[in-house]
Amino acid sequence: MRGTPADRSGPYFFLSYARTPSWGSEGADPDHWVHLLYRDLCEHIMALTDLPAGSQVGFMDRTLRVGESWSETLSRSLATCRVFVPLLSPRYFSNEMCGREWYAFNERVVRARAAGAREPLGIVPALWTRVDFEQLPDSARHLHLDFSSFNQRYENNGLYGLIKLSRLRDDYEEAVFELAERIVRVARASRLPPSAPPVFEDLPSAFDRHRELRPLSIVVAAARQDQLPDGRDGGAYGAREVDWNPYHPFTTRPLAMFAEELNRLLGLHVEVYSLDEALDRSSGFSPSRGPTLLLVDPWALLDPELSAKLSWFDKRATPWTRVMIPWNRQDPDALAPGAPDPARLENVIPQLIRFTRAVSRASVSGVGSQESFPDALSLLVRHAYAEFARHVAVSAPPARPRHRLTAPLVSPEDSGDREP
Repeated sequence: MRGTPADRSGPYFFLSYARTPSWGSEGADPDHWVHLLYRDLCEHIMALTDLPAGSQVGFMDRTLRVGESWSETLSRSLATCRVFVPLLSPRYFSNEMCGREWYAFNERVVRARAAGAREPLGIVPALWTRVDFEQLPDSARHLHLDFSSFNQRYENNGLYGLIKLSRLRDDYEEAVFELAERIVRVARASRLPPSAPPVFEDLPSAFDRHRELRPLSIVVAAARQDQLPDGRDGGAYGAREVDWNPYHPFTTRPLAMFAEELNRLLGLHVEVYSLDEALDRSSGFSPSRGPTLLLVDPWALLDPELSAKLSWFDKRATPWTRVMIPWNRQDPDALAPGAPDPARLENVIPQLIRFTRAVSRASVSGVGSQESFPDALSLLVRHAYAEFARHVAVSAPPARPRHRLTAPLVSPEDSGDREP
């Protein structure tokens, strides 16, 4: 679930870090040095920008004031910050809080891309300690990590090593200034729109490695542009079934592509199929390999052949298959005489409706907008994986390479000045 729409005021950057557990009996603050870094970045950014006095330069969770709601303030900052700065360390990628923060910010990026934005990704990673990048979770592999403008001591020691070793103090000052300059450059280039604050407690972690063991199959049941009934606007359809974009013209990307990108934020391997491909044994689709999400166009009810295929798919659906029925309530055709009634799909796919309604009634009654789609998707995917784990022993499946609908979320070619 998401909160109320965000305004445009927010921190210039959000510092995401993994808290270090306290140890010993002296009671020292184990994150004292992180806070010192945060203050130094704020000082530099104020000098490098024209932010007015009193602006919220940055956010880190220890700067919350007495009386503030922790989760609401955190969520609002994630929804409105210009740049997300993950402070990378081995502990970072095993921290559930950091995984939720990562997911929340990247979801803003995916929403903006789905609406047609082409700005570079507003993420500036920083090294706190040395990290083995070969061990990054899949959800972080789309980052363009480029530390070439920093000196070698930064890559070898991270900011923690530079700040702790007095002989490297000059290197620390140089690295922090370079980091602040990079944050400002990316903030000016990305212009990422704010979003409605998420309910932080409901967010999944992007670093849940358990989910990386099994692929998520997305099956699209929709017509092609050349198969539409008379009078149906073809703007929401394409040359392939998987090109279906039910929220046209408010979005520019196929819904399956949007769903794939959202789930890649969780580190999931996603495979997209048309309904015909899912019914074809030679396509590689197999419900036993992992959870399945079926996206159904209610206009399929007007096609007897497509309805029959859906019914056949329903009778063979596994308990870890879920269905979602997008229904654009702003589509003029939805109100026209002869429009299908999404509720009638219960006569065609009764088993899948029953599986899904127990989890999310909204998903089967018609998801009315792309704004509400990510929350419904996240809920269904979480429950599908839980159901799969309950029925099937979890072990890594054999690799089966398959073409994705999308490229990485950012690449050097579309990242402006190639900032990370």
